[in-house]
Amino acid sequence: MTYTASACPERVDLKGVKVYPFASADALIDYADSKKGILVAVNAEKILNATDQTRDIINSNIAYCDGSGAVLAARQKGALSANKIAGCELWLKIIGRYHSQKSFYIIGASPEVNAATVSKLRDEFPDINIVGYRDGFLNDSAEREALIADVAAKRPDVVFVAMGSPRQEILMSEMFARHRAIYQGLGGSFDVYTGNVRRAPKWWIDHNLEFAYRLIRQPKRISRNIKFVKFAWWLLLRRF
Repeated sequence: MTYTASACPERVDLKGVKVYPFASADALIDYADSKKGILVAVNAEKILNATDQTRDIINSNIAYCDGSGAVLAARQKGALSANKIAGCELWLKIIGRYHSQKSFYIIGASPEVNAATVSKLRDEFPDINIVGYRDGFLNDSAEREALIADVAAKRPDVVFVAMGSPRQEILMSEMFARHRAIYQGLGGSFDVYTGNVRRAPKWWIDHNLEFAYRLIRQPKRISRNIKFVKFAWWLLLRRF
């Protein structure tokens, strides 16, 4: 069934961050294709760390639930059909659907990882049309402007940006102002795709424990994750 723009679920407000509670990745892809815009993955960390700038970018684009915390919060607000859509899987589903139909631009990660990502995509999808790519290290405003101008000139249908938040969202908003397309921020997804970083095994993902797996693998993340106690408290007291 095609997920038309008119059938888009009403957004829910999660502490000022407005999220579309899509029921599936296919529903999100259909909506993005009809509307164009920036796909922004929202999890507990993005809600907790939202600034006026990032909140404005999120709320003016297509935000979706990328973490179990955001899903639980959305369901507390009445969006019972909300489901987790992992951004590191979503971009490959977009390519899987459109590799023979649309053009792509690949931005982010180190030069080596970026090149390896493009090479692997071309191996897996021989007919994919990648019109441009470059790493995520923009050293000055001239390099940034050159990238934005190149995207505007080549007019890709889909642009993937793997630079981490909020840098990727700010850059995508600048590019979108010059060229309307589907944009998606990917964080470290290119590293996962090329095998440089291992994602949590399926059992951990299926039980919404991916954050715990990362914490076990990287104990230094404890200082970053301690703030999630506040988010859990909001959920417990139904403060959303």
